[in-house]
Amino acid sequence: MPFPTGFIDDLDTIGYMEAILTDDHAGIEKPAAIILETMQAEGGLNAAPAPWLRDLRELCDRHDILLICDEIQVGRGRTGTFFCFERAGIVPDMVVLSKSISGYGLPMSLLLLKPELDVWKPAEHNGTFRGNQLAFVGATAALELRESLQLEAETERKAQAVEQYLKEHILPISSLISVRGMGLIWGIDVSAHPDDQLSKRIASRRYELGLILERAGRRDTVIKIMPALTISMEELTAGLEILKQAVSECFASTHSLQPQMA
Repeated sequence: MPFPTGFIDDLDTIGYMEAILTDDHAGIEKPAAIILETMQAEGGLNAAPAPWLRDLRELCDRHDILLICDEIQVGRGRTGTFFCFERAGIVPDMVVLSKSISGYGLPMSLLLLKPELDVWKPAEHNGTFRGNQLAFVGATAALELRESLQLEAETERKAQAVEQYLKEHILPISSLISVRGMGLIWGIDVSAHPDDQLSKRIASRRYELGLILERAGRRDTVIKIMPALTISMEELTAGLEILKQAVSECFASTHSLQPQMA
């Protein structure tokens, strides 16, 4: 189903799903569950609006469909609160977590589910993978560190600094730039520029300047800012300055290559 933001912004996706679920000629059977990223990371930093998430929760309840939230990249405090879906005030039926949940890059993944769904019988749930003991120790330490450092408040403080910097120093570079994000995950979208290699050149230039960032979204036209939650303000500011230099230089060089009107 279409995400509510990013690709088709003006489509009522909740109404579309409701129509499919209630149409006996839709050709689509009712699913057991709906799984989604509450904020698309690799998809281009597209956040599902909080009202939309609440409407989706209601739709799932009406049709007896489980709601599964993928918080693998945007959970664990990345967007401010521990879970990205918290901003909508909803409770999913299942949540999947992985990556930095172990605290130090150790292999670990979790499936959180409501107690009434935990109906496994002996020997029904098996596999070749089991919990990594060191990862559990790291995860426990990370949760304790999160509390002692007041990481949620620190993330919000740094998020405000990033947002302010992007609006005051990156957006003025060109009217073809847009920014979006929350917490400590932001995107600089240059997809409006006719040069589809621009984001690649920006990535190469900032690497030469000593900064590593990913690209995301369709055709990789979104530059993703995703620093460690424990980054210092000095390091964060230094990284943003490098990013500004790379974006400015690449936009300037692209402009100089365009034919000038007499």
